[in-house]
Amino acid sequence: MKDLGELLQRLGVARIAAMAVVAVMLLGFFAFLIMRSTTPQMAPLYTGLTFEDSAAIVSELNAMGMAYELRGEGDTILIPRDSITTTRMTLAQSGLPQRGQMGYEIFDQQSALGATSFVQNINHVRALEGELARTISSLARVQSARVHLVLPERELFSRDTKQPSASIVLSVRGQLSSGEIAAVQHLVASAIEGLTPNSVSIVDDSGTLLASGTGTDETSVTAQAIEERVVGIESRMRTRIEELLSSVVGAGRARVQVSAELDLNRSTVTSETFDPESQVARSSQLRETEDQATGAGNTGEVTVANELPGASENAGGSTNSQLSTTLEETTNYEISRVTETSVNEAGDIKRLSVAVVVDGVYTYDAQGNPTYEARSAEELDQITALVRTAMGFDADRGDQIEVVNMQFAQRPDIEVGTAAPGLFDFTRDDLMKFAEMAITLLISLALVLFIMRPLIKKVLAPEARPLALPPAAAVETEEEEEDNSEALVAAAQAREAATQAWMEQAKSMGESQVKAIKMVGELVEENPKQASLIVRDWLSSAA
Repeated sequence: MKDLGELLQRLGVARIAAMAVVAVMLLGFFAFLIMRSTTPQMAPLYTGLTFEDSAAIVSELNAMGMAYELRGEGDTILIPRDSITTTRMTLAQSGLPQRGQMGYEIFDQQSALGATSFVQNINHVRALEGELARTISSLARVQSARVHLVLPERELFSRDTKQPSASIVLSVRGQLSSGEIAAVQHLVASAIEGLTPNSVSIVDDSGTLLASGTGTDETSVTAQAIEERVVGIESRMRTRIEELLSSVVGAGRARVQVSAELDLNRSTVTSETFDPESQVARSSQLRETEDQATGAGNTGEVTVANELPGASENAGGSTNSQLSTTLEETTNYEISRVTETSVNEAGDIKRLSVAVVVDGVYTYDAQGNPTYEARSAEELDQITALVRTAMGFDADRGDQIEVVNMQFAQRPDIEVGTAAPGLFDFTRDDLMKFAEMAITLLISLALVLFIMRPLIKKVLAPEARPLALPPAAAVETEEEEEDNSEALVAAAQAREAATQAWMEQAKSMGESQVKAIKMVGELVEENPKQASLIVRDWLSSAA
């Protein structure tokens, strides 16, 4: 205890206070890093939940004893990242989240005993709406969906039937294309008997009508679909022609613009053609008749004797008989007939117009100065022939093509190609990794230089010895020391001055250490993740 008291007295109050402050700050710093490193990293379990689903999930998490956090007014729940998969499986076993919709499990929660047919029909419609909403919500671009079905019942003794219809409200990420809208319509129409895609109306959460649901023809083309088809045709043809010309005149040396005109009329043509040259005997009928007639030999004469009664019997002349045969043949022929029905759908290409601008040729002299030269007419004819073939030129359709050679405003000094990545061509991920490494290295150097190094230096420094007496006083005896009181007073004063100087030095060093620790604390607050990684490395190395 006496040695400890002498050590404390030798250190002084200022030095002890500085060491205490440094120790407290170091303990707080390491405690903060340990808490940050041991705290589990939270990640979203579910986002965009309804209040009903959030309440049910929170109740299940409380029963499981799982730590969680609520964000975004309760629509987002965060749990430890390493427990997300198992928690989702457990919640899925309980039917959560329901996304605000009830599916076929509605029949599991109710007893059919005592339920009327009206209630059963309502539950059936609710189940269909819930299942369709869940299926639509599973699409990548759809956040949530709400489905309403109208399934009319056929009245007794009625021949007229009403077609079912559906209306859908979607909450989407970004904007849906016409193909995605049509996919939702066909998805719902295929799940409901008698429902057609054109009877499904779709509205987004901002009130924009995506599909009217009033169409009567499934092959009708909307204005948006027509515009997308025109843009698609022009883009594909422009890309095709530019790729073809880039291999001939060089990349970036040709500009192509395509204008497509579509035929938006849908027509059905039925034609019937008869070919008189191709006759085929279908049936043949042959009829033969015989007729026999008899008379007197002088039948050619008309006399009074011949007209008298009994003249034929008493006439003494000879008789004449006549036999006639009739042959009749009837043949029925069929002429070949061709019936053809042609349906021309809307959206066919009516006419194409292509404009091509080609840059000239650059030649370089000995000094490297470029000289522009226009392309020859033969080259332009060859380019025109290539473009005509690539676009599928049809003169009967009225297609137009124009190839012009003009000098570009910006001269391509360097040919554009697929060059290999350079040594210093870093991606964004590489830069982020380098930044993390630099911050970690900076924090490590600050800890070593401003905290660990001064502490080690203080520990290894020799203990300060009191100032030695002058050589003349050291060799004096005890009796001489009593006689030389003035020399002792001077030595005490010198010792006190040295102690005061040492205290000032310790105070300045303590202030520098406090500033260093404060700077390290600011670095840790700005980059807690890198600081926690450093502490983990220290703990693992110490272990």
